[in-house]
Amino acid sequence: MNAVRPLSRALMRTMFKASLALAIAGCSTWQPPPHADDGPLRTRAVSATNRDVRVSAAVLGSEDSVRMFGVDIDKTHVQSVWVEVQNGTSQPLWLLRSGTDPDYFSPHEVAWSFHKLFGGATNTQIDDYFTDLGFKNPIPPGETRSGVLFTNPDRVTKLVNIDLFGSQTLIPFTLFAPVPGGTSVTQPGQFLFAYPETSITDCPDLASLRAALERLPCCATNADGTANADPLNAVLVGQLTDIGAAMVRRNYRRDLRESDAVQRVFGREADAVGRKQAQGGAPATWIRGWLTPIRFQGQPVYIAQVGRPVGGRFVPRGDAHLILQGNVDEARNFLIQDLMYSGGLDKLGFVYGVGEATTGQPRTTLDNATYYTDGLRAVMFFATRPLSFSDVQLIDWVPFIEQREAIRRGETGDAPK
Repeated sequence: MNAVRPLSRALMRTMFKASLALAIAGCSTWQPPPHADDGPLRTRAVSATNRDVRVSAAVLGSEDSVRMFGVDIDKTHVQSVWVEVQNGTSQPLWLLRSGTDPDYFSPHEVAWSFHKLFGGATNTQIDDYFTDLGFKNPIPPGETRSGVLFTNPDRVTKLVNIDLFGSQTLIPFTLFAPVPGGTSVTQPGQFLFAYPETSITDCPDLASLRAALERLPCCATNADGTANADPLNAVLVGQLTDIGAAMVRRNYRRDLRESDAVQRVFGREADAVGRKQAQGGAPATWIRGWLTPIRFQGQPVYIAQVGRPVGGRFVPRGDAHLILQGNVDEARNFLIQDLMYSGGLDKLGFVYGVGEATTGQPRTTLDNATYYTDGLRAVMFFATRPLSFSDVQLIDWVPFIEQREAIRRGETGDAPK
């Protein structure tokens, strides 16, 4: 018994010292930074004007964060975006934060991540300070308001949606803001890849566009073009600002992974890859896009793959080897429905080009995954939001419902492959 008592006393002393250290650390004083001005952000902000409203935005880097907040917010996997709105209209406007990021963070959420154990008044001071620097609604008529939005991070050029809501009014903006320390697109609103003007075919009407789309490859390939990869089951027509805005509003973010690099179209890797962010960062629907040498009435045309991994959102987060789920039509149709809710979808049609593959005779892709499909390629046309469901025009190309019913009855065989 005597041997136990000294050990117990030593353990108690150790626990007391640890508790005291935690309490001292928790009571350490956080001080608001002395120079929290947004001047350096203004010098590199990107701006746009629309309907008597001017909007500017800049992404904060680690140095900006420490200067303005006294802490490096980037370490919490939150990206801060400074926004300024000059309201030249005659009515108040509200900035819709969920239009910028459907999973945006509130100032109190971000402030909480910097709370100290037993922080007490210091924690309250942090909350108040972050709230003061956050963007505040509304923006009164004739006035200017600036503040910070807390978003999920992008490591390349950030597409910043700003939707300003007023009485029977929505004024949308799409800005491409450089990310400090990231890889920025040299021409805002464009892919890194561009075709020589002489190699581009501009389709003047829907008939010529359909013919051009059905001549595109059915699938991506491996690097040397000797084996087919995933099917090219979607086409996006429109300006990148409008396409990107629709994607962001439905929670798709740029997310290039090692597994995407093996897919090649026109001899190159995807120009952009987006993934719909599932809860907890789990794998979800992906879309890989390539700029084509086709235009439609001056608008860019992109060919794309839409797919989901086997297991969907139940695949462990961080799993590097994602296998294509066989029902690629389901992923394609999910994307269509998702983008209908984005407010940016203008027209929708279907063309041949992928080639039918049945469940009994599926097609094999690079990692030996198999997939089946009705062989159709969804063609989505985008316009500057906001649009409603009733605004979406259905193009009379391939009758989608009739095609699906024919496949169900086993009556297909005449469609081009």
